[in-house]
Amino acid sequence: MAVEGDVGAGEMAVADLEQAAAVFAGVRPRLFGIAYRMLASVTEAEDLVQDVWLRWQAYDRATVDDPAAFLATTTTRLAINATQSARVRRETYIGPWLPEPVDTGADPYLGAERAEALEFAVLLLLERLSPTERAAYVLREAFDYPYRQIADIIELNEPAVRQLVSRARKRILVARRTPVPRTEQRKLLIAFVAAARSGDMTALEELFAADVISYSDGGGAVRASRFPVAGAGRVAKYVRAFASRFWAGVEVAWASTNGQTSALLSRDGQVFTVLTVNASDEGIDQVLWMMNPAKLTAVSTAAEGHDSPEADRRGL
Repeated sequence: MAVEGDVGAGEMAVADLEQAAAVFAGVRPRLFGIAYRMLASVTEAEDLVQDVWLRWQAYDRATVDDPAAFLATTTTRLAINATQSARVRRETYIGPWLPEPVDTGADPYLGAERAEALEFAVLLLLERLSPTERAAYVLREAFDYPYRQIADIIELNEPAVRQLVSRARKRILVARRTPVPRTEQRKLLIAFVAAARSGDMTALEELFAADVISYSDGGGAVRASRFPVAGAGRVAKYVRAFASRFWAGVEVAWASTNGQTSALLSRDGQVFTVLTVNASDEGIDQVLWMMNPAKLTAVSTAAEGHDSPEADRRGL
């Protein structure tokens, strides 16, 4: 009887763990979406979600009435702590720091109700917010959590949460120009790549806003400018200066990263740069060169189109 009882208990434990895994799998895209928006790093977000899974395995799950809410709360609180640590590390980062690109070709909202707080321009602005302010903004704007639930998650009262979200919205609106539609962003990126490859100063300057800034993130691992380059004339000269050596043997494919079109630049079959632009009605105001090899592993090499005149005419 003892053996039979042991077998029965073991089967129940396995079934319970399988149920826990099924519940976790169902909400994992949302958990990753929260963690990524908080940390702007695919690697760090995946590590955090794995930590949440280990905690979920070890937790007394019979005491949890709403698993999805429990897991979102755990993820957010861990992400707040991780964001504080990441901010300290980034103070010693070599050169400009840029978010780690994430492939949104299959999931344009990345587990959220809306694709908010996902584009590179917004992620860069979120870096200016406090971790708690960032969490409140992400939960409300991307995932549409009720203020009361956000208050429970970040352990503040509801009026304080409303104030946090309102302040974050205003700071982002003030700091960011109204972006162009995604189709226009894609056209501007394609035009930029063509002008950059040829080193056409006039074409480059015509694409830029007067105060355009170029950021190159090599993380000290590869050769890249360690300082942002600002101003239409200076950025155009900068891009032209390295055109002949940088673009030699480069193949270009287009992919959806962070909900916008990016160019995957590869040489000998290896992606070495994810390039994209942010733009407003004034033209391209940011050029982002993501070159740190540690940040490129999560980007799919599946292309939407190839670098060809035919593709450009189709607007790909």
